[in-house]
Formats: sequence, structure tokens, C-alpha cells
Amino acid sequence: MKKWKVLAVAATLALGLAACSDPGAAPETDGTVATWADPTAKLDGVNLTIWAAQNSNTVPKKVVEGFQAATGAKVTVVTIPDPYEQGVQTKVATGDKPDLAFWQPTASMLTALNAKNNLQPLTDAPWLGKFDPALRDITGILDGTRYAALVTSPAVEGVYYNKEVFAANGITATPKNFDEMIAIGRTLKAKGVTPFFEMGADRWATQWWVQVQLADAAKNGLWDKVNKGQAKFTDADVLGAIKKYKSLIDEGLFNSDIKTAKFEDQGKALLDGKAAMVVQVNSYFGQLQATADTAILDKRIGFFPISPSGNVGTFIPDQSNALVAFKTGDAKRESAARQLLSYWMGPGYADFIADRKTLSLQPSVPSPAGVPQALLDVHKSLSGSVGSMQALAVANPDLYLNLADMIGGTMTPEQVATATQDQFAQLAKAAGVAGF
Repeated sequence: MKKWKVLAVAATLALGLAACSDPGAAPETDGTVATWADPTAKLDGVNLTIWAAQNSNTVPKKVVEGFQAATGAKVTVVTIPDPYEQGVQTKVATGDKPDLAFWQPTASMLTALNAKNNLQPLTDAPWLGKFDPALRDITGILDGTRYAALVTSPAVEGVYYNKEVFAANGITATPKNFDEMIAIGRTLKAKGVTPFFEMGADRWATQWWVQVQLADAAKNGLWDKVNKGQAKFTDADVLGAIKKYKSLIDEGLFNSDIKTAKFEDQGKALLDGKAAMVVQVNSYFGQLQATADTAILDKRIGFFPISPSGNVGTFIPDQSNALVAFKTGDAKRESAARQLLSYWMGPGYADFIADRKTLSLQPSVPSPAGVPQALLDVHKSLSGSVGSMQALAVANPDLYLNLADMIGGTMTPEQVATATQDQFAQLAKAAGVAGF
């Protein structure tokens, strides 16, 4: 195991142990009720920092510009290198905290940050009443307390495909299930087309291929069983999905540079028609939007959810969908961080969704014209999606890192499953989960 990976796991365990060592030791607040300043109140001389990942560091651009102009505050967006989640956890474990950070708003990942001790509660946030009721409580809550602010439509794991590549090769309909998708991939390969593109070097997306294969099992309670120790990553469901992924790679259905390809390569390959399909989440489409306008995207790029039995998406709010506000010990900055969130989801929200060409979470704020059809299809699939590992499991082990090592040739599928299960058990134990 690489040294940095050991450190990341150690940081995660340290955060989890702190969370469960003495439940009564640290109150959620210092006894005062959080106040929410006017979104445009003056903040001259206040400096705020937002941590973001490679795929979310451009998301707040319009909001930051508007907030700075309105309040006089200075906001700096700092990109934390991938793997983002491990980098953030390591920093926080050593006491290094930003004012705000993009963060996956699931219970497992809020637990990983020791939310009770490290994050500001957002339970009484003034914008919550503006949310679509179906989305208001879909994520961001841990043990009855809201810690994350959802800013964009939660991600769905599914397949982005190049419509022109499909059409040029006689494919007139999208697949109705996972096996049909693989059959299409083999047809494309026979015609000299790269069926699927994976970003092995940047690693974080490797897990989507396994998780979409687990959609049916998840619907049937897989993650609840894993949480109770009644099922494991080494059992047939998960190990079988890992083996299937490996077999498809070995079959040559992926890009030849899978070991070295990065996130930006994945976006360019699909947009340019160098590959037919990519299994990804919403933040991937954000990359496409940064390089092509809606007319081009509607012409070239489509989306369909996929699962073994049909077109079921896998719901996974990712770190580009939400932000958390940290307890920094500086009351003025903490208040300013809450104010920035109020501005984001208040006066700045219409400009934000227009700039991002994304869907509105607030019925009173219409979605902007020109939202690409693929993004509309992703949002439409959300209601029928099933929860991912991150959404339903009590801990979020490094499945994707282990899969990347498998792609690199240093782990077998069995080793991936065993390492992931061992870490899951460690994390669950550290979080005080019964049975571990």
C-alpha cells in the first residue's frame, strides 16, 4: 500500500475515532444560536477560502464575483489535488480547515469529516423553504442535523454517449440494460471504434463501473446488509461486478491508454467522437459544458441510466453538488461563510444556475433557457434512481483507489474486494457502527 494512501486512511480513521470516542464531549454548537446575516451585508476586510476539487473549482466563479462585489469580502478558491476527499480529510485531521468546501453530502462522508465537531449546522438556513420539497431533504443530513448545502441537482451514475458515433455505426436506440450496452460496445469495437473510455490515472471514476452493476442489488437491500455485516464486498454481488469490469478491460473494450488517461482526456475523447461511451456522473458533463456550447452538446452528447435489469440510475450526490461550512474558531469568518451560502442560494442563485446552465432546485427560480438535453435527462432519471454505496453505506472505503490499482496491474479483483472490505470494517468500527 502506498504511503500517501496509508496516511489518507489513517486520517479518515482519526476523524472517525474522534467522532465516536465520547459522544457527549463536544456539543454541536457553543450554546448560541447561529444567526444568518443579510446576504449582501458589508464584509470589508473579510477573507474566505473555499476548497474545491479539480472538477468543481470553476463552479463558484459567478457566485464569488457577485458576492465580492456586493459585500467587499475576498473569496479565494483553492484546488485540492485529486484524490480530493482523501486530501481534505488529511488536512482537516491535522487542523487545517477552510471556511467552506465542496463536499459529498452523504451521511458516510459527513461522518468521515466528523461533522458534529468540524462543521457548522445549517439546519435553520433561510433558503431551505425555497427548495423543491422532493429535493430539500434528499441529502446533506446526519443524525437529524443538516450540515451540507445542496447547490446543484444531485449526481446520477449513468452513461454519456456520443450520438454521432452511435448513428454513424447504425445504432439507432440506446441499450435497455447492462448486457445490451456491452453488446453495443462489442459491435463498435468490431468496427474499429473505442466503445468505452476510462480515466485510470485520475482514478476517482473507476468505481462507477462497479456501482452501476450493483443497482439491482442495492434496490434489494445490499448496502443495508453490508452495514449490518450480513454481506461483504468479497461476496458474489460486489466481487462479481469487479470481476466483470476487469474482464471488459481485458477484452479491449476500453481506451488503450486507460492506465494513463485523465479526467480531461475523458471529456475530450467523448466530445470528439474518439470514444462512444463514458460511465460518469454530473460533474463530468460540467467539463463538457466548459468546452462546448449547448447546441453542440445537444447534437453530440446523450445520456441514459443503466443497470443489470434495465435503465435504473444510481443516485450519488457528489462533492460538486454541495458545500459544507467549517467551524474555524473565528466567529466573524464563520458568520461570513454562512452569509456566502445565503447569497449563493438567495440573490445569487439565478445568476449561478444561468452561468452553469444547470437546473434550478427552487421552483420560484426558473431553470435557464438552454440547459442541455443530456442534463435534463440526468435530472429526470433521479426520481427512479437507487442509492449508491456513498448514499446508503455507513462508510465510504477506497473502492476506486483499489480499482485503479487493479487497472494498473498491482491488484487482482479478489484483492480489491478484500482490501475494500477490510477498510470498510475499520471505518465502520471507528464510527461506532454495531457489529464492527
